[in-house]
Order: sequence, then structure tokens, then C-alpha cells
Amino acid sequence: MAGQHLTDKNLALDLVRVTEAGALAAARYFGRGDKEEADGVAVSAMRIAFQSVHIRGTVIIGEGEKDHAPMLYNGEKVGFGDGPEVDIAVDPIEGTNAVAYGRLNAISVIGAAEKGGMFNPGHSFYCKKLVVGAEAANVIDIDAPARDNMVKIAKALGKPVSELDVFVLDKPRHTGLIQELRVTGARIHMHRDGDVAGALMAADPRCPMDVVIGIGGTPEAVITACALKGSGAQILCKLEPLSLAEQRAIEADGIDMKVVRGVDDLITTDRCYFSATGISDGEVLHGVSYKGDYAVTSSMTTRGRTNTMRYIQAWHNRKKLATMSSVRY
Repeated sequence: MAGQHLTDKNLALDLVRVTEAGALAAARYFGRGDKEEADGVAVSAMRIAFQSVHIRGTVIIGEGEKDHAPMLYNGEKVGFGDGPEVDIAVDPIEGTNAVAYGRLNAISVIGAAEKGGMFNPGHSFYCKKLVVGAEAANVIDIDAPARDNMVKIAKALGKPVSELDVFVLDKPRHTGLIQELRVTGARIHMHRDGDVAGALMAADPRCPMDVVIGIGGTPEAVITACALKGSGAQILCKLEPLSLAEQRAIEADGIDMKVVRGVDDLITTDRCYFSATGISDGEVLHGVSYKGDYAVTSSMTTRGRTNTMRYIQAWHNRKKLATMSSVRY
């Protein structure tokens, strides 16, 4: 019963301190051109911050293997070592290039769910994905042509396709998709980075983005599902390996690549939590800024069970933090 009681606690309010730590550490490397160093300090800061969170956490999804970067590795135990057993999906920097080269929408993110409630994508790094807010959640079809989806989404939102705002990652693999979308007349927003950030924009009624479409990271899809769970918004994804080696690894994992998975397939429990802290400025969160002795962070958290979203601004006294931690903020 004690573990159950703790699982009912809003862990996102504890996890936000971990994403704040990752963002504060990474922000020092903004625009310096060294994404590996930025990722490394963010990982170290988050590891330390996790030690104060009263969970028995296991990293199910640790970003890094795909990019040969420092990582909170799959299977790593995190947390103080008491409290509920929790599956963790973590990306210390979602948008490492954005940090390194001074771009928008870099964030530090964590998704968490009670043990056994999180889809483990194994060696799948990429998937087709389609993300919309609650109003269009029931009309999308990831196997349908982009035009059909745009028409249905626009109808659900009560506006013409020409007024749809569509988020697409600016990648060579999307050349054909972009041409198809342009034929529809939709307004295409090209972003070099920001898988999770784009999904947050589409699901957040404060933001003008209506839909995210294209091929992005599978780990990011699971983290996104943690954020959307309980909100009514939807992410559909279908594994899309970009290399023969990735395809064979997925087959060896025994994962069916033909299955379309939505929010409730990626996160099967409503006892799930999400936290994100901005590293660089973006449409959803402000990046880390500096005011004298203080570093200012902007974060958001969600809780699947109650569909509560919180936006948190924090002022961190860097001198005092330096006396409490080995991490430079």
C-alpha cells in the first residue's frame, strides 16, 4: 500500500528539478559548437539530481546510443532507491545541435510511468509520427496520404487547410513529404530540431501549431506520449528504420514494425508524468537566461491521471547551488 500511495504522488514536481539541472548545465554550452560536451554535462547534472528523487527508477529509454553520445544508459538505476518502481525515458538534451549551434527549441525532458507501463522500443531509433491536439485526435490515419490527413484535421478544427500550421523537421528524408504538403496549401513550419518540442506545440492550445508529421525519433515518441497522456491529444507512430542494421535489430527484438501505436499503446498507465525545461528559447518554453547571480528557467510538467499541466518559472541562485553540487550552473 505504501508504494501505491507514493505512486499516486505527482512525481512530475520532483522530476522538474532533474530537467532543470540538465537545462542549467547544458545552457552553459549554448552556441559553442560542442554538442558532445553539452550532452555530457547535462547527463552528469541529471544523474546527480535524480539522487534526491524518492523513486526506484529504471531507465527504459536512454538517449545516446543512436548518437554515440554520453548517455543515461538503458537499464541504469536512478533515484534515491526508495518509493515506487518507475520506468524512465530521458533525453538530457532534446536538440543537441540546437544547443551547440545556437538554435531554438532545445529542451531537457523526462517521461516516467509506473513500472511496466512504458513501451520499450528496443533498437528502434526512428518512426513515422503524426501528432495533433484533442480536437483532431480521432480523425488522423498515419497510413493515409498527407493530403487526406490535412483535409480531415482542418475540418475537425473548423478552418481551411490553407490556415493549418504544420511542423516538419527540416531533413532530406522529408523532401517528398514537404512537396506533398505544399500542394495542399498548408502553412509549413520547418525546424531543424525539436521532435518533442514540436509535439508540445501541437498539443498546447496556447501555441498556433496544429499538427506534427514526418519521421522522427522513436524514443522521443514515447516521451511525447507521457506528455500527452490524459490530455486528449494524440500521437500515432509506426516504426520506420532508416538502415538495414536498424531493421534487423528491431526484428531481433521481436517488435512488429507494422503496428500503429498511439498514446495508450506507448504509455499503458495513467500513472505517468512528464517534465521539460527549456535550454534555448522556443514557442512553448523560454530558454535559460541569466540575471546577475541568478539563472532563470522555464519548465512545464504534466500528470496523466489528472491531466494537470503546470508551467513553472524558477530563479536559481548559482552561487548557492555551486556550494551544494559539483555541477557548474
